[in-house]
Amino acid sequence: MKWIHEAKRLELHADRYRLIFAQDRPFVHLEDESGNRLAELFVLSGIHPLQGRDDTTTAGNWSVCRSGQEVVFTLQAESSVWKAKTYRFRCRPNRFSYEMEVEGTGRLAEVNYFGGYCSANPRWGSGFFWSGTSFKQGFNPEPNMQEENYFSPDSGSVIDLTGVPLPGKGDWFFTPPPFCFAFETEKGWISMGVEAEPGSNTYTEYMYHAQQFGFYLSLSYEGYTTVRGSYRLPAIGFDFADSEYDVLKAHVDSLAQAGYVTFNPEKEIPSWWVEPIFCGWGSQCYAASLERGHAPDYCRQQLYEQFMKTLDQKGLNPGIIVLDDKWQAAYGDNKVDPEKWPDLRGFIDQQHQAGKKVLLWLKAWDAEGVPAAECMTNASGMAMIVDPTNPVFEQRLRQSVRHMLSADGYDADGFKIDFSARIASGPGVKKAGEAWGLELMRLYLGIIYDEAKKVKPDALVMTHTPHPYLNDVVDMIRLNDINTGKDVIKAMTHRAKVASIACPDAVIDTDNWPMTDSAAWRDYVALQPQLGVPSLYYVSHIDSTQEELTEDDYALIRQTWEQARRQKPAGKRSAKDVQKDG
Repeated sequence: MKWIHEAKRLELHADRYRLIFAQDRPFVHLEDESGNRLAELFVLSGIHPLQGRDDTTTAGNWSVCRSGQEVVFTLQAESSVWKAKTYRFRCRPNRFSYEMEVEGTGRLAEVNYFGGYCSANPRWGSGFFWSGTSFKQGFNPEPNMQEENYFSPDSGSVIDLTGVPLPGKGDWFFTPPPFCFAFETEKGWISMGVEAEPGSNTYTEYMYHAQQFGFYLSLSYEGYTTVRGSYRLPAIGFDFADSEYDVLKAHVDSLAQAGYVTFNPEKEIPSWWVEPIFCGWGSQCYAASLERGHAPDYCRQQLYEQFMKTLDQKGLNPGIIVLDDKWQAAYGDNKVDPEKWPDLRGFIDQQHQAGKKVLLWLKAWDAEGVPAAECMTNASGMAMIVDPTNPVFEQRLRQSVRHMLSADGYDADGFKIDFSARIASGPGVKKAGEAWGLELMRLYLGIIYDEAKKVKPDALVMTHTPHPYLNDVVDMIRLNDINTGKDVIKAMTHRAKVASIACPDAVIDTDNWPMTDSAAWRDYVALQPQLGVPSLYYVSHIDSTQEELTEDDYALIRQTWEQARRQKPAGKRSAKDVQKDG
């Protein structure tokens, strides 16, 4: 790696890239190692507080400092709303990062990267400036309802914590995946991933904004992060690799190398964690369809006892049973509904006697049954979700976890945590503490995880949150619901790749619902052992089509479960293995 610092020339030449610092405009040109232009990066990015828009009013000259294998380029600037701003390119032989730091006071609204208002150079006018791009295509690792992970560099894309089946929000399947976009070039792939120190992940979404030949990135803070004095924003790291999944892995590896995330390759995986799973949700949906009912009303002990009897008759012996939505009387306090489950403890004891473990389904964030004083509220005072930043609710949640898992309570073995996309987002939310965005997700999951392990060290915590920052507060990543009418094999293979890269310590639950038809279901059942732990949602019929399972279908399930058990520990696999299998 070498750098050139002359009167009218400032460049850095590294193994996989070059940075050319323009002398007549506030741009840095990104090139590949052969000199092919990849992007024109606008340097004077906007960092917007609630009290106004950030316009860069003056900018200094680049300074250069070298230390070992790292070269740092630094630029000082002045702002309409901050006392000072600092921009840095921190360069190493195979990668570089772009950093921003502000000085002043304010609550962050949104932070732009490579785009912003500038009036510092009258030659180029004023207003909002974009970066330029010549990428071939973009890649977003977040699953969505359309199962489209590739996008034009001239169109936008978003990775976020939220989602519901509504226009523009149909991406709740992973909440979240890594905050990292990747872009194809003539000679491989380049990533732009968010690199935040622990405690600084207080944003809710990472967005790629685009127009024809122009782009910028942004993080949404929504007013919940306060700057007092000097504040360093998360960096954007640039990594280079031969494929979109390899460059995603390079981003995740960089987070680990920086100490921003925690991985434990020696993490002990209890043997029962990789046993085939039976989740009753699909069969609940089928039972509801026969009576035109509401599927959560069919989470009943009588039905689950029949499910288990049918599985036994068909020679199927799952190691894990999931009691799904809604075994509890209220989502928020997770106390059993005695009308549906007159003897929940007895059912769990019976499964334990048969060598099976039982997970209880939890609806994350739901405030049903929780006092409003322990909830986050909107500006009108309406309770939105539970508030894990409130010490009173935290104690309620911990007590609930203890009761669900302890021998003095239900004696369950862990949790399937669903609906994590219902985390709060937007302005005007009232809460007790400071956590927001990804930090709020980590706080909530961390409370459940910590208390679960205190009660049962081998308790299994399953989520659909494959972000590396959450790797140490989850045990199993669920691939989540299937989009009917789409290519199931392609979609779920993609999800398994992302999950294995993002949370390498976690086991993968392959999920199994809903399904377009029995043919698609059979294809996916056969693939499941290659992706992770087989998961079965049906005992007699496919709910969406009313197709009855045949003896050949039961034989297929038995065969795949035997295959999975032979290759233990299934589900905890490297990204390379999953790519090969896919």
